[in-house]
Amino acid sequence: MTSASGLAALFLDMIAAERGAARNTLDAYRRDLEDYLGFLATCGQTPLSATTGNVEEFLASLDARGLKASSAARKLSCVRQFHKFLYSEGRRGDDPSTIVEGPRQGRPLPKVLTMDDIDRLLAVASEGIDDEGRPTGERARAARMACLLETLYATGLRVSELLALPRRAAHTREPYLTIRGKGGRERIVPLSPRAVSAMRRYMELLALHAPGLAATQWLFPSDGESGRLTRQAFARDLKTVAAGAGIAADRISPHVMRHAFASHLLQNGADLRVVQELLGHADVSTTQIYTHVLDERVKAMVRDLHPLSQKTRSA
Repeated sequence: MTSASGLAALFLDMIAAERGAARNTLDAYRRDLEDYLGFLATCGQTPLSATTGNVEEFLASLDARGLKASSAARKLSCVRQFHKFLYSEGRRGDDPSTIVEGPRQGRPLPKVLTMDDIDRLLAVASEGIDDEGRPTGERARAARMACLLETLYATGLRVSELLALPRRAAHTREPYLTIRGKGGRERIVPLSPRAVSAMRRYMELLALHAPGLAATQWLFPSDGESGRLTRQAFARDLKTVAAGAGIAADRISPHVMRHAFASHLLQNGADLRVVQELLGHADVSTTQIYTHVLDERVKAMVRDLHPLSQKTRSA
């Protein structure tokens, strides 16, 4: 009989092979499964003997540990997929997780920066880049942050996609980039002239400051183990720039910049399906978190254009 850890390994192999899951996704599934299997072990159960009651007790234990509803829902989703896999593979004749109700959770609206916020952020990030009186290293670091933000706001990339950009992206002659995102799906994202200019200026200064780093395969290289800038380092430096722009630390993150990209497009008339494609969402339901922006736009249109609106009457 295959052990619990062996069954988990088979499930993860399936996720990797059939869904093309990225390493970060697999690591998240692995952690959630280890949590679930550890709980079953304390109950004297295995994945093949677990009951619906065991799954419900696991969910209750998450609440007792103080996990947020969103985190508990993610773990339950993993457990459900695991048991569905065991059932479909004939490892057991039922699925104990099907009737388990997930934690109730409201879907929070994404944190969104205004266009003025973005303008201030980009202005602060660009300060001192062209000041030849500053050390080249400082100018290169400033140019890197300006490049990161200009590219992120122009493309709406996930932070993992942004930091994995190759050096050749800075030399493209096209107004777009081809990105391989989640599940290996390819999509095209726009690249603004400002982003292209920021890339090239950054590469020029990096070549002056650290020629060895500038010659690596990455657009955002580092001396670290991975060879490229980490999301933690980017998030830390972003909060520093945000402070200079008068933006509170709890309002900013690389993902908030992605939200700004989507929300500002919708505010300016972009179609929801187009934004879905640009963000790389497999299902439009994921993109619909931004529909509050569309609601506000519709209200504004009615207010400004309806023949019986107060504004029209007073005109």
